[in-house]
Amino acid sequence: MGRAFEFRKARKMKRWSAMSKAFTRIGKDIVMAVKEGGPDPASNARLRAVIQNAKAVNMPKDNVERAIKKASDKSQGDYKEVIFEGYAPHGIAVLVETATDNNTRTVANVRSYFNKCDGSLGTSGSVVFMFDHTCNFRIEAGDLDPEELELEFIDFGAEEVFADDDGILIYAPFENFGAIQAELERRNIEILSSGFERIPQVTKELSEAEAADVEKLLEKLEEDDDVQNVYHTMQEN
Repeated sequence: MGRAFEFRKARKMKRWSAMSKAFTRIGKDIVMAVKEGGPDPASNARLRAVIQNAKAVNMPKDNVERAIKKASDKSQGDYKEVIFEGYAPHGIAVLVETATDNNTRTVANVRSYFNKCDGSLGTSGSVVFMFDHTCNFRIEAGDLDPEELELEFIDFGAEEVFADDDGILIYAPFENFGAIQAELERRNIEILSSGFERIPQVTKELSEAEAADVEKLLEKLEEDDDVQNVYHTMQEN
């Protein structure tokens, strides 16, 4: 198996455990998708993807519809996607994806987390190159063969296809999201969820005590309502 498989396996039990936080994140994704492409999922591929993700975390249909209606209101503020880069203790690179309606607040909060946990917030471009920006799709396994599927979707940019307990996952570079989404829909293959991840190119193994130092920073970041995702180069067991 490749890096995407190992990355997914390591993260599976550790992140996105709080359902309320997942709802908050998806609510922001809905706002950004509607502002970008309108409230109709039929003509807005990004919104279709977010609705699929809402179903995957059992977000009530009424919540989704309310979020779309609210996002369509011209008085509704927009969220801006901002990436922060820096280092945790022991030389671990950290990449933080946020969605914020108040960048001043978000910058101050993220900087304080790094400072309080003996880390350092870096400049734009300081660590992002250490991560591969990928997209992923989860589909029902059914009678599909992952190896055959991988061969069929190579032409659409797929780099890694594998099965786990919850279905089949397709990983590809970020820029191939639209092509793969369109082909899955063309084949009437139901997309259970989809998204984007940043996979570290190299990871660093730490002692238990060193890992605990890094976890303090990661936990503070992930508890912040403006933070959507946190990625790092620490090896996870």
